[in-house]
Amino acid sequence: MTDPDSWWLDERAYAGREHSDEQHTRRYDAKMDAGAPAEIRLLEEAGVLGPDSTVVDLGTGTGQFALAAAAVCARVVAVDVAPLMLARLREKLDSSTLSNVEVVSAGFLTYEHVGGPADVVYSRFALHHLPDFWQAIALRRMAEMLRPGGVLRLSDVVYSFEPEDAERRIEAWIAETMAADVDGGWTRAELAEHVRDEHSTFTWLLEPMIERAGFDLADATYDDSGMLAQYLCRRR
Repeated sequence: MTDPDSWWLDERAYAGREHSDEQHTRRYDAKMDAGAPAEIRLLEEAGVLGPDSTVVDLGTGTGQFALAAAAVCARVVAVDVAPLMLARLREKLDSSTLSNVEVVSAGFLTYEHVGGPADVVYSRFALHHLPDFWQAIALRRMAEMLRPGGVLRLSDVVYSFEPEDAERRIEAWIAETMAADVDGGWTRAELAEHVRDEHSTFTWLLEPMIERAGFDLADATYDDSGMLAQYLCRRR
């Protein structure tokens, strides 16, 4: 239960309705491919991921990236606030031979890093669950987990268009992305729910927050829809 006297956000209340749905959790991997092999290569080429590296995966979900990273590094901490997602990750770990993944029930605002600083903090399609104020707090906390020169790899729904283009861009994205049913992908209702009820923000709001948190933006890429952004951020 949330402490009525506390001003600190309860992330569990912002985790997204679908993440408390067992059926959604079971079909999540089929709907959401993290592209983990390409992400591993990118981080290896950036010089921050190798046999001695520590990775913190914030908003790990079912652990697609965490499991791939564990195969090439020393330590992975897989963090999420959604119990069903973590249960699915634990099922995967039970059927694997990996022994270097720590599963932690926490979030951007509550995870407390223990041990040597991380070489990589990874977050994919999770930060948008927090409103802007809390995104700024979360980014600073991520910077504090990293060694100097370490990398935050951040991918999310981030809007790279101007507010006056919002209706056209969002409708085009929904039309291009939506699937006919929940098993085959994301339905119009699910995509609309994201825009309406979650907290994706504009690039021109998020990027200054990233830099103010203590990062240099080494790379920023935006997809053609103007809806998705990926960042490689170096801890100063």
